[in-house]
Amino acid sequence: MNQLLGTPYVWGGTTVAGFDCSGFILYILNKFNAGDLPRTSQSQAKAGTAVAKEDLRVGDLVFFNTLGNGISHAGIYIGDGEFAHSSSSKGVRISKLSESYYADRYVTARRVVSETSYLAMTGQK
Repeated sequence: MNQLLGTPYVWGGTTVAGFDCSGFILYILNKFNAGDLPRTSQSQAKAGTAVAKEDLRVGDLVFFNTLGNGISHAGIYIGDGEFAHSSSSKGVRISKLSESYYADRYVTARRVVSETSYLAMTGQK
């Protein structure tokens, strides 16, 4: 994932030429054959099963209300209170869930990857 840091934000982007937040998620999860997700962050927020913030594990998706009208941003939890995402202002980056901007806008998290994909993502398989 580190090689993607700095990839520019592109509305509707799903490739290394540029990602939007949900396109970035699809790209990463496809690398691990981690399932079939809907295209938009609003739809992705309904996939899988809900997971409490304190129970997050690598590969869980985190969702935010950044525009004031429901789910409008998403990322992939990478552990240690951090998540990777494609920011509209800074492209692909790693942020902390505890940063006030994200803490104030956090809505939910979903577990969408299988146990096999989880093990692959964490290097355990």
